[in-house]
Amino acid sequence: MLLVGLTGGIGSGKSTVAALLAERGAVIVDADQVARDVVEPGQPAFAALVERFGPEVVGPDGRLDRARLAELAFATEEGTAALNEITHPAVGEEFLRRMQAAPDDAVVVCDVPLLVESETAASRGYEFVIVVEAPRELRLERLEGRGVPRADAEARMAKQATDEQRRAIATHLIDNSGDRAHLEAQVDEIWSSLTTRS
Repeated sequence: MLLVGLTGGIGSGKSTVAALLAERGAVIVDADQVARDVVEPGQPAFAALVERFGPEVVGPDGRLDRARLAELAFATEEGTAALNEITHPAVGEEFLRRMQAAPDDAVVVCDVPLLVESETAASRGYEFVIVVEAPRELRLERLEGRGVPRADAEARMAKQATDEQRRAIATHLIDNSGDRAHLEAQVDEIWSSLTTRS
C-alpha cells in the first residue's frame, strides 16, 4: 500500500483532483466525509455530543444541527475542548480503519484539507504529499460561484496554512489555474509516478 496525502487551500480544486485520482484507480479516504460520518445518528460520537451539549443540537430530522452545535461549542474554550475530545478520536479511528481496509496493492490518497495544520496528519507517514494550488483571486471567484460570500471565503482562507507552508511539505505540486486538460495532464504524470512506486 502506498500512502499519499492530498491537500490544498479552500477553493484550490483539491476535490476535483481527488476525483481524477479515483478515476485512475486510487482509493480515496476523505477526511471531511469521515468527520461527517462519525457524527451520524447511531454513532458513539453523536450520542456523546448530544449528552454533552444537550438535545438542542439535534435537528428536526434527527441528525446533528451543525450550526447549533458550533454556536454552543465555540462559545467557550471548554466547549471547544469538549467538542474536540469527542470528535477527534472518533475521526482518527475511522480514518485509520478506512485506510487499513484498502487492498494491499492500493494507492491510498488521504484527502485532508488541513494536512499542514494538523500534527496528527503530519505524523501519519505519507510517502508522498500532493498539494493543489490556485491563485488567491481565482479561489475566491470559485467560492463565490458556490455561494460563499467573499468575506466568509477570505476569513476561511485566513485560518488555513499559507501556500508557502503547504509547499514546504509537498512532494508533488499541482497548478490548478488552467483548464481541465492542463489539470488532467498533471494528474496523469503524478499517477504514473505513484503507480511505478507502489
